[in-house]
Amino acid sequence: MKLIIREAKIIDPQSPFHNKKADILIVDGFIKKIATSIPNEDNCDELKRANLHVSQGWFDSSVSLGEPGFEDRETISNGLSVAAKSGFTAIALQPNSFPIIDNQSQIHFVQTKAAGSATQLYPIGALTKASEGKDMAELYDMKKMGAVAFGDYNKSQDNANLLKIALQYVQDFDGLVIAFPQDEKIKGNGVANEGIVSTRLGLKGIPNLAEELQIARNLFLLEYTGGKLHIPTVTTAKSAELIKAAKAKGLAVSCSAAVHHLVLTDEKLEDFDTRHKVSPPLRTETDRKALIAAVIDGTIDMITTDHNPIDIEHKKMEFDAAKNGTIGLENAFGSLLTVLPLEIIIEKLTAGKTTFGIEPTVITEGSKASLSLFTTEGSSRFTKQDILSKSKNSAFLGTALQGSVYGIVNQDQLILA
Repeated sequence: MKLIIREAKIIDPQSPFHNKKADILIVDGFIKKIATSIPNEDNCDELKRANLHVSQGWFDSSVSLGEPGFEDRETISNGLSVAAKSGFTAIALQPNSFPIIDNQSQIHFVQTKAAGSATQLYPIGALTKASEGKDMAELYDMKKMGAVAFGDYNKSQDNANLLKIALQYVQDFDGLVIAFPQDEKIKGNGVANEGIVSTRLGLKGIPNLAEELQIARNLFLLEYTGGKLHIPTVTTAKSAELIKAAKAKGLAVSCSAAVHHLVLTDEKLEDFDTRHKVSPPLRTETDRKALIAAVIDGTIDMITTDHNPIDIEHKKMEFDAAKNGTIGLENAFGSLLTVLPLEIIIEKLTAGKTTFGIEPTVITEGSKASLSLFTTEGSSRFTKQDILSKSKNSAFLGTALQGSVYGIVNQDQLILA
């Protein structure tokens, strides 16, 4: 591919071209030249868009795609196409499938399915066999095959000793452990955030304590064992405080917040719409604002969509019985731009690469061309027509969006939305 991107504003603090408007010449997957004006001397394709911005390619640290086993929810092929058109050049695939991705053959399977896609897929291996929390999975074998981390998706590890052993074991090969923060005994049969809304609606509540107590325990284990721990989708002010204190101690802990927890609150549950049933649950406006502050001050390292397609049979039913989860790739950038500054968004959509052992791609001459293309102009409402996923369980229908995604350049491919 030979491509000239015209008059693009480059957003990349690590690049000498940061905040500058320039042409970018891409040849065979690499950035050959960046300049104010590049003549088209070699019959290159050209891309020019209004208010065009480019940044390092975005990375989503938590995406479920169903396949293998739940292809009715989403396939790897279509899911990666959705990710590309949503601006993501790379995703970490959760072992949220059937069978669970808990061995090297399953890692190889999803890698093979993703071959040739513009958006790169990095598998997360299950921490325990079949994600049942009983016996540790084949972590080293999966690491050798390409797994970037190990965790049981949306399942907390009740066995503290098993998590302790896992944190010790993975240090031999620089592995990353993911620990979902929810005490199942305190959660009980809860289905929504414990508070004024759940009380008014008669829904069983999940207190903030269920998350905070688990985070406190896991941080104590990390302090004892050493190693690297990632805490996904934190939702409360106290959770952020605990992680901030652990970082101040020098512990190798990272964390993420989901787009829906940064944009939406439990007030969305008023009509019992199960599209808003997620795990962890949507919290209060106080917690949402605390998460925004933690993103800005650096306590929260990355933002994820926590994209989780659910088929209509398991979503359009009584609130208590419906499965947790929302899709989020398509609306991620537009939603975030309504609550955060642009440079913070770009930082939090790219910083996760380092945590998950993926090489960053600075926008400079000679680097691999891995770019997200977008505009900050324009506003709209997210509608069903904007959904590209097979499943339509979006918590964001009807919400405001700012700006939009044009597409990506990655793997020597140009994908436009």
